[in-house]
Amino acid sequence: MSHEAAGVPTTRNDEDRQDDVPQDSDGVPQDNDDVQAVQQNEAEPVAPGSAGPEDAGPRPEDRLARAVQVAEQALIEFEIAVETFRVEVENFSRLHHQKLGPMYARLDELDALIAEARAAKTGDPEDERKAREARAVVMPMPGVDELFHDWMDTDGLSPEAAAMLTEQPVRPPKRVRPSEEARRLYRELARKAHPDLAQDEVERLRRDGFIARVNAAYGRGDVELLKELVAEWEAGPVQPPAPLSESEELYARLEWLSRRKELLTVLAKELEDGAIGSMLRMAPDDPDQLLEDIAEQLLGEVSRREAELAEMTR
Repeated sequence: MSHEAAGVPTTRNDEDRQDDVPQDSDGVPQDNDDVQAVQQNEAEPVAPGSAGPEDAGPRPEDRLARAVQVAEQALIEFEIAVETFRVEVENFSRLHHQKLGPMYARLDELDALIAEARAAKTGDPEDERKAREARAVVMPMPGVDELFHDWMDTDGLSPEAAAMLTEQPVRPPKRVRPSEEARRLYRELARKAHPDLAQDEVERLRRDGFIARVNAAYGRGDVELLKELVAEWEAGPVQPPAPLSESEELYARLEWLSRRKELLTVLAKELEDGAIGSMLRMAPDDPDQLLEDIAEQLLGEVSRREAELAEMTR
């Protein structure tokens, strides 16, 4: 945009001004009053409405860029709010478990004892079934050791963490002996995708990343993943998409922001509707007092169940 179009007065040196002085038919400069009038007209700013056709108004892309900027700021604020609430829920959940977990466990144990005492008295098959169900709630889940594959010991620590805390050497992970098929696929991929075969640095980086995935799959003896990697390598590198126009990039950005907002909305809804989130909404200003109130109620329930059990076992 020119200075004239922006309403900024132009400045010229004296030599330029002398060239612009009006002259009569014989080439003689006109009088000083006429010269001053010309110079004054040149110094006056151009009215905003007198700009050229290229400056007639904002481009559609400018308006779109402004919409993207507003949407980005709104999304940032939304993310901050959701993450703040998520941290509050996580912290409250931890406190809830630490403070009230033993009380819930005691209530479950008392329920099982009461159900077992009732079944022993009545001998009713239905009471016996309920007693088994109540005891199953208290008993640990079957197959937990198999599920975690020796991740934790009785203190809730993994063997690796326990070793580090006691300054003992960490045990190496269990090794899987790859099958003959896995070894064959690995050799094939290593020969084709080795980084030393790269012709330039970009290709070397691509091969480095790919071989790292190959090594990880081979270390686990994962034949199916190795087969997928063979097919991926044979397909060749993914071609970069055609460059987008300015408008297309802005619309794509708006679409991504919209999808991100939808995901955050779902997350926020799940947090609010969860048990801990619902409790937090009951006492947003003083959640600690809410824990105290719940603890008092649970203590009352424990006392009532203990009295009921004592009455049944007399």
